[in-house]
Amino acid sequence: MKLLIAILLIALVAMIAKTYWLSFRFQSPEDYADTGPQFVLNKHLSGEFMSEGLIFGPSGKMTSSFVAKMVGDWDGDTGTLSEEFTYSNGVTQSRKWFLTLGPGSTFTATAEDLAGEAQGVVSGSTVRLSYEIILPDSAGGHVLKATDWMYLTANGVIMNKSEMRKFGLKVAELAATIRPVQ
Repeated sequence: MKLLIAILLIALVAMIAKTYWLSFRFQSPEDYADTGPQFVLNKHLSGEFMSEGLIFGPSGKMTSSFVAKMVGDWDGDTGTLSEEFTYSNGVTQSRKWFLTLGPGSTFTATAEDLAGEAQGVVSGSTVRLSYEIILPDSAGGHVLKATDWMYLTANGVIMNKSEMRKFGLKVAELAATIRPVQ
């Protein structure tokens, strides 16, 4: 009996360790400081883009897909990123991000469906953005903590992965590509 309890405790500690130290949410900008190509926010998020992505629910199964047209426009240290989504169920959604470059490699962002201000960091070929998003009433109106990571590839395509959490538990995940319209 003591052996069984010890094995269960070891398994529990291993599961907690994986969750807290070996997962997506615990990567840091410093992990990518020496990577390239260098992500320059007002360069790589400027112009017209096409995005295609998948949304996964809490069970890990895909719940929806989308395509989005995006336009980034900058004036010095401030910019907007307009997004027009069409989901696989036919629903459309518009979002406009207002971006402001800050000191060092930091920036802030706001949008109508955010609770407060998003905090961003650019590091090497990556961008991390942390914020609270308010889901539409049709999706329950919940406020979720979101972490977006964007990874710039050598050919200019941006790979985006996001996790959304409620009470610390992952409830949704997004994977998408963002590519310049040629």
